[in-house]
Amino acid sequence: MTDTRQVVVVTGGTRGVGAGIARSFLAAGARVVICARRPPDTVVEEAGEDAEFRPLDLRDAEAARVFFAEVAAEHGRVDCLVNNAGGTPFGLLDASSPARQAKIIELNLLAPLYASLGAYEVMRHQQDGGCITMIGSVSGTRPSPGSAAYGAAKAGLENLAGTMAVEWAPAVRVNTVVLGLARTESAALHYGDEEGIAQVARTVPLGRLADPSDVGDACVFLASDRARYISGAALRLHGGGERPAFLAAASVNH
Repeated sequence: MTDTRQVVVVTGGTRGVGAGIARSFLAAGARVVICARRPPDTVVEEAGEDAEFRPLDLRDAEAARVFFAEVAAEHGRVDCLVNNAGGTPFGLLDASSPARQAKIIELNLLAPLYASLGAYEVMRHQQDGGCITMIGSVSGTRPSPGSAAYGAAKAGLENLAGTMAVEWAPAVRVNTVVLGLARTESAALHYGDEEGIAQVARTVPLGRLADPSDVGDACVFLASDRARYISGAALRLHGGGERPAFLAAASVNH
């Protein structure tokens, strides 16, 4: 019997937001392939299904091309790519070397470009095409002190997605999920202890940080037939955004 489930690739799907995305697609019945340089510490699973892990250095354009060709050869197709891999340590510009900033841009902008090109080569020959979702960041929509190169890369990623949506239509839909503050196993590195995390959460209008499953559900929607006319869009997934700083500083009670 032919397996008609969607084949979904999630980059950086071994932990954090990426693992949450992978689990959401597994729960929706998809076959999920996750990739990263190193395997996950524990199997990424949901609904009795495991995500398949394949090693890949996304900064290698040729390796990315071969990766997608191999996934398609084994599974018959690639329906969806979620470009999740990325991130950055905190570091002010004058305290970081140019080489370090270049690596951050390479991981957060060039790697998704390489992965998308590899996926497109498969998707454009499929009768139903495919879809690509970029995981962006609010850091790309506002000043990003301490993560300047990351913010610049994420801004570029959203622009890249919009251009791909035009160039690759109608075969491939391309969208961006612009993620706000999220709670993962590394949240303490960014926000401190539990009290620090709680204080940060209180700055979000919805009163909490995003859970990886929130991101996964948004990605599943964008990959579904219900989003069939959505391309070139940027979905702000930030719980209402950030309260303007002047409201806290003003003497008027808001």
